[in-house]
This record gives sequence, C-alpha cells and structure tokens, in this order.
Amino acid sequence: MADSDIETAVTRALEESPDRNFTETVDLAINLRDLDLDEPSNRVDESVVLPEGTGQETTIVVFAEGETAVRAEEVADEVFDSDALSDLGDDDDEAKDLADETDFFIAEEALMQDIGRYLGTVLGPRGKMPTPLSPDDDVVETVNRMKNTVQVRSRDRRTFHTRVGAEDMSAEEISSNIDVILRRLHADLEKGPQNIDSVYVKTTMGPAVEVA
Repeated sequence: MADSDIETAVTRALEESPDRNFTETVDLAINLRDLDLDEPSNRVDESVVLPEGTGQETTIVVFAEGETAVRAEEVADEVFDSDALSDLGDDDDEAKDLADETDFFIAEEALMQDIGRYLGTVLGPRGKMPTPLSPDDDVVETVNRMKNTVQVRSRDRRTFHTRVGAEDMSAEEISSNIDVILRRLHADLEKGPQNIDSVYVKTTMGPAVEVA
C-alpha cells in the first residue's frame, strides 16, 4: 500500500472528525486473517517507536537505584527504588492502580527478579512487565524513546487497535507513524501483508476510514 493511500485516508479521517473540546487521539484498527490466534506464537505483541511521536503524554515509571534513579527522576513520571518496590508489592490495590495508569515500565536488570516476585501477577496479565535496563543503557535516552513508543498487541483477537497520533498532528506525520507500524506487521506476520484483512484509521469520536 502506497504512502499516498495512507495519507489520503488519514486526511479524510481528520476532516470528517466532528469538532470536540479536547484533542482526540488518532487510532489504527487492524483486522487479521488466516491466523490461529489461540496459538500465542501467532499473536502480535510489539513495541513500536513512532518516528513522529504519539502526540499524547506517555506515562513512564522506572524501577532503579542510585545514580540511575537520580537521572530517571529528571524524565520519568515516577521512580521506585527496591524498598518502594517491596512496599508496592504489599499493596495490591496501589499496584493495580499504578499498572492501569502507566503506559510503560522500565527497570534495572538487577531488580527484574524482585519485580517478578512482587508485581508479576499484576503486570504480567496486563502485558506491562518492565523493559530491562542494562548497566550500559542510558536511562534518560531509554525513557525518552519509550515516550514515543506504542504497544501493538492483538492478544487473541482478530481486530485490535493502537494509537498512531493525535488530531493536532499533520496527516503526513500520522501517515509516517502508520507506515512504520504496517511495515513491522508485514515483517512479523507469518504471511506478511496477506495476514492483514483490512486497516482503518479514525479519531476517538470520528468515523472509521479504510486505508486502501
């Protein structure tokens, strides 16, 4: 599918979106075919960095100690050290609230085992286990990259959605984001483009427009 086809669909979706008193997100709806999604290996589960950003605030929580924690404070929404992690593990309601309110978690590799023990039952089912941070990784760079990342996840459903921007972004910027997601899917799916039945783009409250 040509980039011009994507941009045409995005332009139409933006134009047909009714005026609202808030900035709507722009979402992509993807319909799969010829895949047994009861088999986990066939499911889509990707983190994709959008070249033009998400157009929205992305909430990121970091689990870290020492200097890494100090540097993370500059860019992350919240930082937990090992003591705070232990406390969180004792408060199931707080842990669930944090998981639901946070887009992405990042954790130093040394803390991953404790996170699995304390928060695995909360984060695992939500698909929000942290991205491991190795000693060589720059936490600031990692957080900033994650702010432009979306989770593309089908689970066991043939139809699934992902955010590709916001209505105050240009059609060209949103199209660029969509192109990256579709290229990733084409590379990852067993039969590539043949496993995609249809693709639609829409604003939060607007009509769905098929991407030819």
